Amino acid sequence: MIETLLSFSVATLALAISPGPDNIYVLTQSLVNGTKSGIATTAGLISGCIVHTTLLAFGVSAIITASEELFYGIKVLGACYLLYLAYKVYKSDDHISWKEDAPKKSHLQLFKTGVIMNLVNPKVMIFFLAFFPGFLWDKEGNTVVQFYTLGILFMLISFLTFSSIALLAGRISKIILKGRCIGIFLKWLQIVVFVGIALYIMAA
Repeated sequence: MIETLLSFSVATLALAISPGPDNIYVLTQSLVNGTKSGIATTAGLISGCIVHTTLLAFGVSAIITASEELFYGIKVLGACYLLYLAYKVYKSDDHISWKEDAPKKSHLQLFKTGVIMNLVNPKVMIFFLAFFPGFLWDKEGNTVVQFYTLGILFMLISFLTFSSIALLAGRISKIILKGRCIGIFLKWLQIVVFVGIALYIMAA
């Protein structure tokens, strides 16, 4: 059991560090809104994993992925939501202010966005289905408990990794946001990230 959990932890850490839609989104939000906003986004993304773990533990994910129509509908819903977020950023001011009195998304808004992004991304569902079962240490035992154990471990490692990214990006932002053109750059970076994640989802 211990060896299995250690192997799972190493694999999860490698995946969390590898560039992907989630950590890139956390990085972007941290650069634009600061470390706390990046951590709020991280909390939202990780919280969504609770739902995926529950679905996996009780076999609902297998039912969803077995239905081509339902699965495709989830993908379309997720992609549309991300494109909507990209449009909102596009309609915002070209110059993202970094002053303390500048309007920013609340931590609750960022948390909700992170949760929704996680839940409507079928890639996460597929990942859980493909990744977790291989680390069950007793397939004859209580798989629900084992799936939740792996899920909690996955969320803990991912949260710590993403929070570290947010902390680093938040500190860097204090320096790079002094540039006059950085606001426009970050605005379009957010748009590219949202559109890119939408395309990533639809390409699943």
